Amino acid sequence: MVTTFGGALRAAREAAGLSQPRLAALVPCSQSSLSRYESGRQAVDLHTASRLDDLLSTGGMLRELARGRERTPARQTDPGTGSEFEALELARRVAASDVGDETLTNLECAFDDLATDYPTTAPIDLLPRIDEHVGYVGRLLDTGRMSLGQHRRLVIIGGWLSLLAATVHIDLDQHRQATAWLRCAASLANDAEHPEIRAWIAETEAWRAITRGDHRRARELARTARHHAPTGSSIAIQATAQEGRAAARLGDADATYRALEVVHDLCARLGTPADVEHHYRYDPTKADAYTATTLAWLGDPEGERYAREVIARFAPHGSVQAWPRRYASAHVDLALIAAKTNRLDEACGAAHTAIATGQIPPSNYWRLSEVVTAVTPLPESSELREAYRGMIHGG
Repeated sequence: MVTTFGGALRAAREAAGLSQPRLAALVPCSQSSLSRYESGRQAVDLHTASRLDDLLSTGGMLRELARGRERTPARQTDPGTGSEFEALELARRVAASDVGDETLTNLECAFDDLATDYPTTAPIDLLPRIDEHVGYVGRLLDTGRMSLGQHRRLVIIGGWLSLLAATVHIDLDQHRQATAWLRCAASLANDAEHPEIRAWIAETEAWRAITRGDHRRARELARTARHHAPTGSSIAIQATAQEGRAAARLGDADATYRALEVVHDLCARLGTPADVEHHYRYDPTKADAYTATTLAWLGDPEGERYAREVIARFAPHGSVQAWPRRYASAHVDLALIAAKTNRLDEACGAAHTAIATGQIPPSNYWRLSEVVTAVTPLPESSELREAYRGMIHGG
């Protein structure tokens, strides 16, 4: 009887009369990934396992085999339970191991896939996939034999995954878990002596401080991120942008405009990366979205031009929409600017559109609440308040 996921997958595929290329096209995934799943050289995430289970009609067998391999019992019952303990456990496991370069490369690619999916995937859907890969890294750290170079690569992968997990928990307004993962990421970054991860940790904390209204701390954290950031890197730009947003919330116009100038100058030098969707790779279009938000907070009407450009660029075409989160966020910016210029009807309409996208994460609910408060004098504001309540309560 086949008891491994890879063996069961291969047997089910052959029984269905499908070649690896054909099944890979149906998933969809690469043939090389499918081959690694069957050979057991790469862990499969539960989303992909469920898709394979449905395609091959295995009645839940593949899903259960993947779950048994990738999750602890606590995670099966509640994906949010115990996350902070897993973070502590991953940090504890940093010791020597036996892992090949191909496995490490696959894990690095898997992280890139997760970071690329981040802007377009609901946080609640992305989190289980991150947790599965974190669990796999933890098991590899426990295996016992690995060169120092391979060990450092694995620790860095664990640091990036921990950072992404913290970011998603912040999006979900789950701050206890976010704090645990940020501490874990810091521990791994220190172990690997990795300044880029250190800088992203400080930048992530800066964003969290903004969402909590602690704008002075946000500015200091953004400056810390800039201090650690490698020259000319994506995080150097992101940290500067975050410092500008904190300055806008503090009403420091001069500092805000200086930061925006630096961001646009650095973007011009950086150019457009090949993987523009990657959360940890800055691209010029992100600068426009950040400028719209920053100017909206500062109360500068020029932010409207940027917001409208972002909306036009990322508007859905048919059933396809790139960057739905940026599209939604730009409508929030437009709503806030309209409210501040006493165009309350327009503010209501833009806020309604933002809510209707379903792409506003809990960490950003407060941004919409500012619009809801601003349009209170308008008779139609009751409809917006109702839509806002429905959003925050999941209705």
